[in-house]
Amino acid sequence: MGGSFHGATVVTLDAKGRLAIPTRHRDALLEHGKTLVLTAHPDGCVVLYPEAEWEPIRAQVQNFPSFHPQASWWKRLLLGFEEHVTPDNAGRILFPAALREHARLERDVRMIGQGRYFELWDSGVWAAKRDAALSGGITPPPGMEDFSL
Repeated sequence: MGGSFHGATVVTLDAKGRLAIPTRHRDALLEHGKTLVLTAHPDGCVVLYPEAEWEPIRAQVQNFPSFHPQASWWKRLLLGFEEHVTPDNAGRILFPAALREHARLERDVRMIGQGRYFELWDSGVWAAKRDAALSGGITPPPGMEDFSL
């Protein structure tokens, strides 16, 4: 499908709630269509997918069991906040207010590549979560004991 998204950059949310997609990522994000998908992530950020990459995930989420409390909350976040956006001629997307509130986005937004998508974090929230995660030591999580760089 789309490109491989990597790297971390800070982008600015303007006063109108628009975010300019960095030029180096724009073509890959829009490779298979002009629409992007934004939605809430349970960790407190927003994810940004090319629409073609999002659709298979959406199909899985729709099948989450409705009577399982945790699955229902994930479904509420992932589908309930789902927004399809089209960049303007300057490569900006209008960031919906509900998603800005969910991720506490104000001005400086950290854009973190995750392979098939980007995570968008408020820079202050990102720094706090990153520091908390790294303070737990460098032991890999279960299932990654054999991983090495």
